[in-house]
Amino acid sequence: MTTIKTAVISRSLFAFAIFYGGMVTIAGVLGAKQVALGGGLAVEAGIFPFLVLVSISSAVAELHGKDTANKLVRWGFAPLIGAIALSFLVLQLPTDEGMYPPAKEAFPIILGQSWRMMAAGIIAYGISVPLNIWIFARLGAATGRFAAIRGFIAAALSQIVDTLIFITVSFYQVRPIWDLILGQALAKVVLSAVLVAPLVYVSVALGRRLDGPGARDSA
Repeated sequence: MTTIKTAVISRSLFAFAIFYGGMVTIAGVLGAKQVALGGGLAVEAGIFPFLVLVSISSAVAELHGKDTANKLVRWGFAPLIGAIALSFLVLQLPTDEGMYPPAKEAFPIILGQSWRMMAAGIIAYGISVPLNIWIFARLGAATGRFAAIRGFIAAALSQIVDTLIFITVSFYQVRPIWDLILGQALAKVVLSAVLVAPLVYVSVALGRRLDGPGARDSA
């Protein structure tokens, strides 16, 4: 008689993985809008789900270890690439002539990003999120506590790298990039300071609550 082994996944990891996949796919759509932060700073709206991604990856690293967090990032390529491929397919299909005209005109603008921007998003994701996890884990090895503060530091540094990669791949030799890189990086660091620390704190606390009293204690 053959015994079938069933993999066991914690409730927190299951919940985070589902939410993570949703954030990966929506980031590309929201990136079509520029958000004014005030003081001359502006950032693409895709940064909001992206900061959720780095917060979740930090929380997973805190609760389940760096290797598990990196596996989550690698699996994140599946919904990311799948969403890009499906968007490309839908854009090639004929449009219903009865479709609401403003929506018909806006749809290809919102979803029809250039191949360079799509490639930039994939490359930046594949480098910056693992970098976030690595910095978070190294700081954890040094301090062992203060997950929320470690999350902010890791997010701020990784977002600078993310901006450098994304802007360079997307716009090099198309438009001047250094002012754009500096402005985007500053805006993302500001948002990391405001959002990531509380998001990491809440995510770690939620994960421990979902997993019960056996969860590792390292606030």
